[in-house]
Amino acid sequence: MNQPYIMPGAEPFYFPGNSTGCLMIHGFTGTPKEMRWMGEYLHKKGFTVYGIRLAGHATQLPDLVRTRWHDWIISVEEGIDILKMTCKNVFTIGLSMGGILSLLAADRYDIKGAICMSTPFELSRDWRLKISKQISSIVPMVNKGESDLQNKEAAKSHLDYPVYPTRSIAELNDLLKEMQNALPRINKPVLLMHSKSDGLSYENSVKIHTLLGSQDKEIFLLEKSGHVITEDIERNEVFKKAEIFIKRLINF
Repeated sequence: MNQPYIMPGAEPFYFPGNSTGCLMIHGFTGTPKEMRWMGEYLHKKGFTVYGIRLAGHATQLPDLVRTRWHDWIISVEEGIDILKMTCKNVFTIGLSMGGILSLLAADRYDIKGAICMSTPFELSRDWRLKISKQISSIVPMVNKGESDLQNKEAAKSHLDYPVYPTRSIAELNDLLKEMQNALPRINKPVLLMHSKSDGLSYENSVKIHTLLGSQDKEIFLLEKSGHVITEDIERNEVFKKAEIFIKRLINF
């Protein structure tokens, strides 16, 4: 019997509900699993929920290395199109790189609003980023640090790739440039959520908020969680805030 190609437990998910659709977008090297608890919560509130698997993710590392930032945007576009088959309104809800993609969706597609969690504005200003494509054949992988998840049980069951492919970091950097250029054009409502204890400083969300063209924009800060706020100890606050944001915009 052949083994599943997608990591067990990391499969996409779809929960049919009402005419408001929530597109759940996971992070860089992550999997749909990190968005599943939030998806289940929003489905219980009546919404249609689709947790996508971004191109190159949740399978094998070489798949991610071959993937380009355009492929990640296409994954989001396909997800929006699927939700629009049954939904009047669509919200993009993304974590980390998923937040970048959520913002780009707000610039490019007809969505109702964007929720962006633990979203970077830029990577570190390491000079090697400029030549990361060239050095990826010499230094193909970058090790990850320790997880900053305060929910230790969630940390044990978290599913992602164990390292960062250098070639893929270059693509992420290019994706960030696309987002930075798009920010002043975005006029959709945006909710930014970030933890002050995230290893990726919440100042990233402050910079995004400052440059956003939208008149309807908000930052919601947590105190104790790590980067993956959808799985951490304050996740219920995150879920509730997202619910309130969505309901306000659809007059629910």
